[in-house]
Amino acid sequence: MSDIDSVDIIDNGAAVAVRFGDGRRARFHAAWLRDNATDAATRSPGNGQRLVTLTDIPPDTTIERAEAGAETVSIRFAPDGKTVDFAAPYLIAGIYDRESDRAAGWVDGGIETWDGSLDAGLAVASFDAVREDRESLGRWLALVRRLGFAALSGGPIASGALCDVVALFGFVRETHYGRWFEVVSEVAPVNLAYTNAGLQAHTDNPYRDPVPTLQVLYCLRNSADGGDSLLVDGFRAAARLRDENPAWFDLLSSHCARFEYAGSPGVKLRARRPMIELAPDGELVAVRFNNRSAAPITDVPYDKMADYYRAYRRFAEVIDDPAMAVTLKLEPGECFIVDNTRVLHGRRAYSGAGTRHLQGCYADRDGLLSTLAAIEDQRGERFP
Repeated sequence: MSDIDSVDIIDNGAAVAVRFGDGRRARFHAAWLRDNATDAATRSPGNGQRLVTLTDIPPDTTIERAEAGAETVSIRFAPDGKTVDFAAPYLIAGIYDRESDRAAGWVDGGIETWDGSLDAGLAVASFDAVREDRESLGRWLALVRRLGFAALSGGPIASGALCDVVALFGFVRETHYGRWFEVVSEVAPVNLAYTNAGLQAHTDNPYRDPVPTLQVLYCLRNSADGGDSLLVDGFRAAARLRDENPAWFDLLSSHCARFEYAGSPGVKLRARRPMIELAPDGELVAVRFNNRSAAPITDVPYDKMADYYRAYRRFAEVIDDPAMAVTLKLEPGECFIVDNTRVLHGRRAYSGAGTRHLQGCYADRDGLLSTLAAIEDQRGERFP
């Protein structure tokens, strides 16, 4: 329901209480309503950006009159006498009048965490389908939003084709590795990814701030024995640690780890972030885990360091648990994309016989989410 039952001025005009047709009741402050007014003088009709600053609004703004319509609330503000109509769906989307009883480590309702029991085949789409049909593209991008990864099959077997994947939703984020990088065996590699050794599941580039939020790995050749890709949901791993030992979860989320990379000439990258990163309200927003790039940890007090290392070890054990991993064997023309702030990726060791050649690149999640939101706005419905 998106209609209005009633509206009452409360607290001497400092706020209103709105009752909606579905029975919900929410209070809104005068300052919040005036700042979020939707009229053309306050927000640009073309792009929705504000045309006024907060200091343009009188600091003593109150609500002088409030009237309920069938689907809108009309508010007259004092002292400037401005009248603004607020649509019921807009107010419902902006409700902040609620009790917060969420435990640290909560995740958005649109996120589905998973372990090795997930059928990875459900997250695979056709390259031609997502390239040619916006609905198919939206469903594929929604998988990345919900699961933190998705895969494509049937792509061209051509160097640089991974950039065509990124172009479906955004732009390649170039780094010192270049626009993209080759994942092949090397005699004297600058990075262990360029060997045939197995790699523990990890997030990429934790030594950058901001970290690349998306990574694409694209297969060109894969005739080697082994080398299967492993995906682990870092959010599920963090939740498992929290459920087992809340104190250890708190240690990894309340103290910064340090990460470094200096494997290329002229490059010295450093970052300082928690392995489990929470927003101020406790939302789980990111996981950074990469043993190869870990620097000495110096931000944990002496009397907590021993327990920190116990928590660190247990987190690693959870991540390494085979029951946590989804396994993918990429064939030529196949790729996957991961949310690099959430999903860890690794690989099993592979033999020196045969050939394994992947290409990787980075992109940013905001472009993916923007494209997805535009598709959903056009269809008038959010993808599950």
